[in-house]
Amino acid sequence: MIRTFLILALALGLACAAPVQAQDIPAHGIAMNGKPGMPAGYTHFPYANPEAPKGGEITYCVVGTFDNLNPFILKSMRTTARGVTDAIFGNLVFEPLMRRSRAEPFSLYGLLAKSVVMDEGRTYAEFHLDPDARWSDGKPVTPEDVIFTYETFAEKGRPPYSTRMDRIAKLEKIGEHIVRFTFNEKSDREFPLIVALTPIIPAHAFEREAFDQSTLKPLIGSGPYTIEAVDPGRRIVYRRNPEYWAADKPSMRGFHNYDRIRVDYFLNSNSQFEAFKKGLCSAYGGPVYTGLDPNHVARDFNFPAAQRGDVVVESFESKIPPVVVGFVFNTRQEKFSDPRVRRALSMLYDFEWVNRNVYDGKYRRTLSYWQNSELSALGRPANEIERKLLAPYVDKVLPSVMDGTYGVDGKDGLDREMMREALALLRTAGYSLKNGVLQDASGRGLAFEILIVPGEQERIASVYQRALARIGVQVSLRVLDDSQMQQRKQAFQFDMLIAGVGFSGSLSPGIEQVGRWGSESANAEGSFNLAGVADPAVDAMIEAMLNARDQETYVAAVRALDRLLISGAYMVPTQHNTLQWIAYWNYLDHPDVNPLDGFDLSAWWRKPQ
Repeated sequence: MIRTFLILALALGLACAAPVQAQDIPAHGIAMNGKPGMPAGYTHFPYANPEAPKGGEITYCVVGTFDNLNPFILKSMRTTARGVTDAIFGNLVFEPLMRRSRAEPFSLYGLLAKSVVMDEGRTYAEFHLDPDARWSDGKPVTPEDVIFTYETFAEKGRPPYSTRMDRIAKLEKIGEHIVRFTFNEKSDREFPLIVALTPIIPAHAFEREAFDQSTLKPLIGSGPYTIEAVDPGRRIVYRRNPEYWAADKPSMRGFHNYDRIRVDYFLNSNSQFEAFKKGLCSAYGGPVYTGLDPNHVARDFNFPAAQRGDVVVESFESKIPPVVVGFVFNTRQEKFSDPRVRRALSMLYDFEWVNRNVYDGKYRRTLSYWQNSELSALGRPANEIERKLLAPYVDKVLPSVMDGTYGVDGKDGLDREMMREALALLRTAGYSLKNGVLQDASGRGLAFEILIVPGEQERIASVYQRALARIGVQVSLRVLDDSQMQQRKQAFQFDMLIAGVGFSGSLSPGIEQVGRWGSESANAEGSFNLAGVADPAVDAMIEAMLNARDQETYVAAVRALDRLLISGAYMVPTQHNTLQWIAYWNYLDHPDVNPLDGFDLSAWWRKPQ
């Protein structure tokens, strides 16, 4: 009888207990769509060598200058020292709650936070900090540091960090090592991942009132390196922290293998390359921080060290959409406010000539913002989901872009027919060609200035300038150094310039698209919305993308956004190559497996002597 009663009581107790939901269990990783690729208990990222030898020194060489070590403020934003928090060299000083794996489109794994709890709707996220996490001065990383970071960024930080509190209803400490974010109605399904990627700063090492001032004082962070020496504008040196708390954590194993990292600054790419040839720089090339193309490799690598084999030149295949580089229209200017004008001028970039004479025919024309992926609208008619999304804005999408025929005619050269089509389109916008000058109805000629930096941009801009002159458009070129260019970008003081959209291509575009194309960033000083795009249609597609709950809807939303950006002609995309070229001295080595975007310098090492 007693035994029966106990069994019944136990059964009733289990029935009354709240069921444990899968989403309430702390997870080792999260993905934007679906599940993260690596299971709990993974030992290292697939493109890292956990047995990589430690030691030695590497010198990175960059073009530009720096006058600030704080990467989170608007002042000196574009002249902050490289490496403090850096997509190319790695986040040497400051770290986020979770770390992104570049072997997957968008998956994060534990770092400062060893795990995360979220509900199905992603209305909240609880980050469980790793009890081992330490700042470089030995003090523990706490929930109070996370709260201080967000409050300080909101009050004194730069975009996009300064706006993240706008999507957070409540931020609180709910345990010794747990911090909980409750999101408001402005949030979306990607935002918890953005929170997880936000670098965290120590509350005890910063004064909030002075946070927005530039500084050259070495900063305290949780990252693998500390700042050893600073020579403003010329050099910054990092030393590996022998007490780094995460050296053997799975997401960091095999990375940051040098004892010392030096970043030297040069005035231009010519002096940078000469320094590399002399052995002053360990590597030259890569996806973003300097230019190296097949022609450069064929033409300029006959110096003695390369002939001896001391310098290695290698290419890596990128499996993500290429960085979109081109001539960016400043649509804040009245002359570029009409999309018909922008479309007409976009038709006059002579890709075929540039590819043949500058790139030896080794490049492809860039026509889509997610080219070479399923996210691209090229060659694909809009499906039912896309058409439904675009229904209120169908007049903003060119018919050829909607039906998938845009760019498939194979015409990349500039001929008389193309020029006649451009002039016809300009006439619909109120322009006419009189006495060799393209004029509007009031007699004002269409004239503008292109900002460029010395080197390859000059050759490409000159080709474009000559083509535009043939239809009476007066274009002048202004050469600026890197510092001047960054200042003009930050304040949007230009008619047109050559630039890349953001930092890189992506198989998982997300909230960064707001900063590149969203209305809220159009006039936010320092944003990457260089074109000044402020279009409700674009905003709607970004919102649909961020709130998509399945892959089919997500892909449709990105393609719809692609169609709007192509049709809007906010820039004149130029060309791309899917190979990433890098030259390096043979004392460096790298893993056999590479990430989706080509290679990761932070996973390389120096060969033991």
